[in-house]
Amino acid sequence: MSRLPILGRGPAALFWTGVGVCSVALGAIGAFLPVLPTAPFAILAAFAFRKGSPRFHDALTTSRMFGPLIADWRREGAIPTWAKMLAMAMMAATLTGSLLAGIATWALVVQAVCMGAAALFVLTRPAPAAEQGRPRWWSRR
Repeated sequence: MSRLPILGRGPAALFWTGVGVCSVALGAIGAFLPVLPTAPFAILAAFAFRKGSPRFHDALTTSRMFGPLIADWRREGAIPTWAKMLAMAMMAATLTGSLLAGIATWALVVQAVCMGAAALFVLTRPAPAAEQGRPRWWSRR
């Protein structure tokens, strides 16, 4: 029996595991680049890993950082207020930086429209019912 969770399970499992790995990578990049949101990539990774690799799925959904985000989304379709505020601040900082850098007007418009759509989506999601006002993964368990 192979130690790798994706070998021997067929091409579909390999495909879904690849989608999950790419989603985790994009989510990690999104933690540093405001134009890539982290939470949707974590949710997509959980979906893909559920189909491709139960081991990776369990690791992602039980992690201190991504587990609560995924659980809130599955249970309530909710995004915590701290995540919404961070997303808005990062989008505003990126747009401000682009303005100060003298980016072409057409690029600023595209950026503003895309960020506006993302902001609208994020802000219209409810906050979790049990929200404590800070990331749960910051507190010790």
